[in-house]
Amino acid sequence: MISHSPEKFQDVFQAANECFQKSPDWVTFFREILGIDGVIRHAFPDADSLLVFEKSSEYAEIQQMLVRLRGKNVPTADDGKEPTRVITVRLPKSLHESLRIEAHEHRTSMNKLCISKLLQLIDEAMIPNGAPETPQPTMAQTEMSGM
Repeated sequence: MISHSPEKFQDVFQAANECFQKSPDWVTFFREILGIDGVIRHAFPDADSLLVFEKSSEYAEIQQMLVRLRGKNVPTADDGKEPTRVITVRLPKSLHESLRIEAHEHRTSMNKLCISKLLQLIDEAMIPNGAPETPQPTMAQTEMSGM
């Protein structure tokens, strides 16, 4: 059973808040709080405890701190700790166009929009794992077959 320690949640939130109060660039905040060597991963090293924390109000507020830092539009610190990397993602033209229009509607760049989307929590059930699944019947199909 995973311990749902409110004290541990508060300790992590306090560490994030202290970092946030120093007004770092968003990359530094992400690295120190949410990154693989950050406060959250150290406090919740296994996937199950991390998942529990990610559903907490403390985590939601930490995400809002990140959003506020990203909104400052301040160039990130070039301290050599966090070089940028480029990834190439192959998208169908229709998805690319949808992202382009969404970025335009939000008055932002596609890069910023995609980073925002990448920073969001994703339900595990929404990620295909590569194994073909047996299609589950829809409610309409079930009703039609009399099941």
